[in-house]
Amino acid sequence: MERRTGLCAGLCGALALWLTATAAAAGNADGNANGLPPITTSDWQETVISVTDLDRTARFFREIGGYEVKWRGALGEDAIAAWGLPATATGEALLIGPPGYDSGLVRLVRFDNAGRRVPMRPGARAWDTGCYFSLMVRMKDMEAVYADAIRLGWWTETPITYLEWGTSKLNVVIYRGPDGVQVQGYERLEPPLPETIPDFERMTGPFNVMQMVRDRDAAYRFFTDVLGFATFFNGPAYVAEEPTPMPLGIPVNLTTQIPYRAGIVYPTPGEFGRMEMIEIMGLDGRDYADRCHAPNLGILAVRFPVDDVESTLATIQARGWAIAAPIRTLSLEPRGTVRLFDVKTLDGAIIQFFDRTPE
Repeated sequence: MERRTGLCAGLCGALALWLTATAAAAGNADGNANGLPPITTSDWQETVISVTDLDRTARFFREIGGYEVKWRGALGEDAIAAWGLPATATGEALLIGPPGYDSGLVRLVRFDNAGRRVPMRPGARAWDTGCYFSLMVRMKDMEAVYADAIRLGWWTETPITYLEWGTSKLNVVIYRGPDGVQVQGYERLEPPLPETIPDFERMTGPFNVMQMVRDRDAAYRFFTDVLGFATFFNGPAYVAEEPTPMPLGIPVNLTTQIPYRAGIVYPTPGEFGRMEMIEIMGLDGRDYADRCHAPNLGILAVRFPVDDVESTLATIQARGWAIAAPIRTLSLEPRGTVRLFDVKTLDGAIIQFFDRTPE
């Protein structure tokens, strides 16, 4: 276990690399250590978030981030059935994202008449495990974003935290909105962001999705040994040498005692499409892995496109992983009809793989 000192004590190492991910060039990834081909070479297409009010949650992304509506409409019977909900259920979806983005989108869904729905991660503390913890977006003018988020009824786990790592200077904060939806914002003050990141005024599209996990190493093996993803970062446990505020909300006096370890993977090196897992060691929270399903509220799924769902499913099974939900056909507008199946991580988070149904 390594200790760090100075301004970013307790946030250097794993977390700081995660926060400064935009500084990494593609060559910094070590690839898949086992030589396994990835299940997909595409970034994730979209995240699915279950909410009680589409427009209320969308205001954060639309009014602050300038996201546009890509599609809006009722959930069809096939979509309802695909989530394993009763035939009496109905619902509506709203797909949003920055102008010009065709991946890294956010699909808000509202399920009606679908039975009891509860938060997947009530309280969403970082030491509680299971499901997805947050989306991550790059931001500009964090102070103004913070003020606008509060105006819209969102809150934060901590004040904006200033960090330094190498030559990078950042502001970081976790925003929490209706239904416990969390968005982590990162503002890089200097140096400038890589040119490969599309220009933006206040917010990019999400580039990473994070889970809080029971065992980082086991979670990491799922992504690398089953999905064949490449490694952006996978380091030893870290703990602060001096008490230091941190965005994950660990009490300041415990940052010298509570280590954490992180892993970040992606199908192929790049600035988007990342999946992250963090294990906080020594704080015992609750595990919510059994609540990561519709119609419960929160970040419900991440969707990746693949060339062929049948061969993808067979590869995952051959690598020793169970399929959580079989292939089914549904309308996934505006893409049209797709075939889709689910797997679950060790901590219950849903990952869906889809392709277009052949004509």
